Amino acid sequence: MANDHADHHHSHGSHSHGSHSHGSHGDSHHEDSHHGDGDLAEMLDLDAEVLHDYYREVIGWAGSLVPENPRIVDLGAGTGTGTLALARHLPTADLTAVDMDEEMLERLRHRAAQAGLADRIRTVQADLDGDWPGLGPADLVWASASMHHLADPARTLAQVYATLRPGGTFMITELDAFPRFLKDAADAADAAVEERCHAELARFRQEAGMHMGEDWGARLKAAGFELEGERRFDIELPAPLPPNAVRYAQVTLQRTRSRLADHLTGDDLAALDRIVATAPDRADLTIRATRDVWIGRRP
Repeated sequence: MANDHADHHHSHGSHSHGSHSHGSHGDSHHEDSHHGDGDLAEMLDLDAEVLHDYYREVIGWAGSLVPENPRIVDLGAGTGTGTLALARHLPTADLTAVDMDEEMLERLRHRAAQAGLADRIRTVQADLDGDWPGLGPADLVWASASMHHLADPARTLAQVYATLRPGGTFMITELDAFPRFLKDAADAADAAVEERCHAELARFRQEAGMHMGEDWGARLKAAGFELEGERRFDIELPAPLPPNAVRYAQVTLQRTRSRLADHLTGDDLAALDRIVATAPDRADLTIRATRDVWIGRRP
């Protein structure tokens, strides 16, 4: 596949429907550890439901990179959004979902059974920063929003390289910031509160050594991969949002408020409480998010 550097702008209509220790949950927008956290699981599921056009395109891209009857490993599988989507898109694939949170894996197994996919999906409990059990040889390793949590990315990339068969593909999808919901708020003060939250979360990420905004293309090449493709997806959902997207905003903002409870002013916390409480009645919520995708191939 030729190098593909493209910006993709997704504008979704108003009726669009629909992670912990390092490297634990993929497809995630969280700063800290809440194992068994129902809000986190709900947020991960809503992320895929609300941003479904983006997920559909990325899953289709992944499907174009694998041979017949592929073996796929999902690193930091979380609630199984990526695992299940890949299984549906590739009906002859065998998949291994890896996460360190057994409650997440139990949720994934339940969803796989409900979807009639349990015979093609196995789960493995492992810390991505630790020593992995034998996962290969794989045709595709998929890591969606799990790489930024790693303590030692170079070590993990070496393990991915060893897990892939020669010619196999490693697909990384990441976010450089969390979604924004209040850019078009009727009250500019609400947008300002959200920006202060983002600034504080960015400070936390930097202090924690999280790898959001990382140049994974450079890291892939340093680990011996050939960089096959790179894309940025700019995602916008305008107001008025459908109910599931409003719930996504509500859960995400509530988690932000909990994370920053000791770091924001009383006025800002009160504003967040009001925004979360009134979200279902607001007509000014939007979603703006950016996702980046890198494709590395083992020679």
